[in-house]
Amino acid sequence: MARQLRAEQTRTTIITAAADLFDRHGYESTSLSDIVEHAHVTKGALYFHFAAKEDLAHAIMELQSQAARRVAGEIDDRGYCSLEALIRLTFGLTRLSVEGPIARAGLRLATGGVAVRPPLPHPFAELLDLISRRLVSAAKESDIHADVDVDAVAHSLVCFFVGTRVVGRSREPVGRLPRRMAEMWHVLIRGLVPVPRRPRYLSLAARLEREIMAVV
Repeated sequence: MARQLRAEQTRTTIITAAADLFDRHGYESTSLSDIVEHAHVTKGALYFHFAAKEDLAHAIMELQSQAARRVAGEIDDRGYCSLEALIRLTFGLTRLSVEGPIARAGLRLATGGVAVRPPLPHPFAELLDLISRRLVSAAKESDIHADVDVDAVAHSLVCFFVGTRVVGRSREPVGRLPRRMAEMWHVLIRGLVPVPRRPRYLSLAARLEREIMAVV
């Protein structure tokens, strides 16, 4: 049992070290030797868990997907209306990026041409599905204009969400992400939400930003 626990801890250490390097330097610019050195493990320990760098990348994307689904599920369990659930989802994913390298690396790997192995969905396709379903329900709940093109908005929101991280990676610290997410929603709410309902959601976005900033 103790040996199994040590093996699991070593695997976690390797994945975290790889995620940190992939996020900061990119997949192609990170070698297995770099990961071994950063994780403070032996090459034998790394190869015991992962046969190739691609296996590490896939493990990181799988963990990112699990975390995103967990956040979405926790929010859905609380019974929020659809637009609030969507706003909370984007801030929840932002919080994951601020708190650790797994979510950040998963996103960078997805934009860096690393192949996603079935049955794992591509992170962008998964995010698009999570957003689209909530937008459809938000329209039914009259929280967004009835004539909104849900597919177009969902695609734009994914691009906005991903692009903010890609642009910010080289320009500003990761702690700036909550502010960028609030800015994104201030723009979207004014374009999507009927005037009488806007104050509620503008206030929500500001509050969620403050909650993340309070712990970073």
